[in-house]
Amino acid sequence: MQQRFSIITLGVTDLARSREFYERLGWRKSAASNAGIVFFQAGCAALALYPRQELAKDAKAAPQGEGFRAFTLAYNARSRQEVDSILSQAKAAGASIQKPAEEAFWGGYSGYFADPDGFLWEVAWNPFFPVAENGAIQLPQ
Repeated sequence: MQQRFSIITLGVTDLARSREFYERLGWRKSAASNAGIVFFQAGCAALALYPRQELAKDAKAAPQGEGFRAFTLAYNARSRQEVDSILSQAKAAGASIQKPAEEAFWGGYSGYFADPDGFLWEVAWNPFFPVAENGAIQLPQ
């Protein structure tokens, strides 16, 4: 298996609400979207929104489960100021701020917001992971 992922699919409780939330953040849905699933191009991968019940059924898993989901999504910013700006945009779009931005123990600056279904996004400036013009980060070898 190659060291990559193609799509992150979030099981959401209200597809229209979630689509509208991400669109308020400035994300543009793909033409591949339809009434049952929404896709957003996210750099070299994609973010998909799919009804939680249907995603659980497809995976043959139980749909219930609340609270911390044991993972986060991350958006690496190019500056501390961009972190603050993204968190403000997220709040204006309907997110709840889980943790206001602050200096991080690892030498950067980060905060967290939760989308309408509680999926956590870290917004971080990391001086050790520069962000290319196309949004890609390159980890140290």
